Amino acid sequence: MNRPAPAPTEDRRPALTERRPSALAEDGPSPLGGHLDGHRPSPVVEDRPLTLVDGHAHAWSPVSARARFRAGLAGPTAGVSAGHTQVNLISVPADWAYEMLLFCQRNPKPCPVLDVTDAGSWTTVLAEGADLRTDLPRYRVWEHGELVDEPTDARAYWREDLVSFLIGCSFTFEWALAGAGVPIRHVEQGRNVPMYVTNRQCRPAGRLHGPMVVSMRPVPPVHLAAAIRESGLLPAVHGSPVHCGDPSGLGIDDLGRPDFGDPVDAEPDDIPVFWACGVTPQAAVMASRPPFALTHAPGQMFLTDARDEQYRVA
Repeated sequence: MNRPAPAPTEDRRPALTERRPSALAEDGPSPLGGHLDGHRPSPVVEDRPLTLVDGHAHAWSPVSARARFRAGLAGPTAGVSAGHTQVNLISVPADWAYEMLLFCQRNPKPCPVLDVTDAGSWTTVLAEGADLRTDLPRYRVWEHGELVDEPTDARAYWREDLVSFLIGCSFTFEWALAGAGVPIRHVEQGRNVPMYVTNRQCRPAGRLHGPMVVSMRPVPPVHLAAAIRESGLLPAVHGSPVHCGDPSGLGIDDLGRPDFGDPVDAEPDDIPVFWACGVTPQAAVMASRPPFALTHAPGQMFLTDARDEQYRVA
């Protein structure tokens, strides 16, 4: 039975979050660089990474993590539930679902699909007993390409015609990188991973179109081969990088001003390494302006019961 959800403007977690304007809401030229025709979302809620909220978050089971999120805990999930697959969420009305599926099929690097639900279903084979309306740390609600809310409980916005797509997330392969000695700078610094809108356009699918979004991790040169190798063994969670080195090759002007997430501090010799990112469907929503969409908040993922090893290729 559904219980009443809080009003969209209510934030029940003042101890864990603060509201401040993001780079996307500052005056001046859009950091999206024109890739989305000057459109940009409203100010966002910025939550503390969960590894800072609880030093044992890496040891949470996915069931325990989801229970905490259901109770209102929010924050970036990098480093949470070690060894388990994390996924992005996008839910669209059924009359947009085929185009979303086709968009993902045509753009498998940023949009590797791990599950698709039936219309109206909030369950997934990736996590028995989970509820996709409540069990993510934070959601984003979109109307005609505009960001209208960022609730921690999406039941007030749920619709019986929504089809949900669960898309592999690069947080999953960070454990493999760390195991190979690759430092994960954003985790070390207690920040969300930085994400950038690029100048690379995805293959369109019907009404859906938009640029690819990438996540960036600074990697020391001595560990670059390991980062490429280890992530490449997990193609279902974006696989190997799409670009290494000069960010201008992706149309990124300033690594210090990510479009989503937080800037990270790199060591002098670090090489910026870019992976395709599951926030790409959100960029498509911003560009294509469907009447409604529900997504995860960038960096605040759905924790599945699936082990990352299930998606490793030989």
